[in-house]
Amino acid sequence: MVGGIMNSKLKRRLTALTGIIVIVLIVVLAIVGGATSAKRVSVAEASSDTYIDKKIQVEGHVVDNSFTINGNVLEFSIYDKQNDPRAQHTLRVRYEGGVSSTFGNDVIAICTGRMDEQQILHCATLVTKCPSKYENSTDALSVSRLLKYGKVVQDKPVRLTGDVKENSLQPVDANYRFVLVDPATKEEINVKFKGALSENIKAGTTLVITGSLTAELDFNATDVAMKG
Repeated sequence: MVGGIMNSKLKRRLTALTGIIVIVLIVVLAIVGGATSAKRVSVAEASSDTYIDKKIQVEGHVVDNSFTINGNVLEFSIYDKQNDPRAQHTLRVRYEGGVSSTFGNDVIAICTGRMDEQQILHCATLVTKCPSKYENSTDALSVSRLLKYGKVVQDKPVRLTGDVKENSLQPVDANYRFVLVDPATKEEINVKFKGALSENIKAGTTLVITGSLTAELDFNATDVAMKG
């Protein structure tokens, strides 16, 4: 009988303890969820006064040449390319963190952070994405051939093909974006590019790029695609 009473008390205590644990977990999850959740809004909505000091997530295309990089701080503007092609509404974004090599003009930026009273989004999380582009390398010059032509093709639009050199991908503010290597001769050329790069572009990727040779024998690219 005593054992039955003790078992009954133990069961009640365990039930009460389980209930307390469940309540604590619910409260913790509610706090964490409230702290991490962000409302998805458009660029136009974010540009209003509605979301000051609120956590939001905004997706948009980077306005060409709108970015500045000072140390570890990146500032840029985004707009809704699909619904606002003339960029009548733009949003200024400030991000403290490493700049990805995929970041550039017209890249899609998914920005999560809080708005301040100056309507600047202080971004805590930045995700960039750029659709992969493919192009046929027919009629494209090799790096070796381009360098042999030299001044003959300087400042003239040409197509160039080669492989991305290992460890050469750089952020958009670097002196060059990547180095292109001729797989046959191993000759190299520095490529400058301010546009968005697909995340699929890595060391060894064969590219077809459009641009022109400079007097310094660098290549100013206006378009970068992977070999199709």
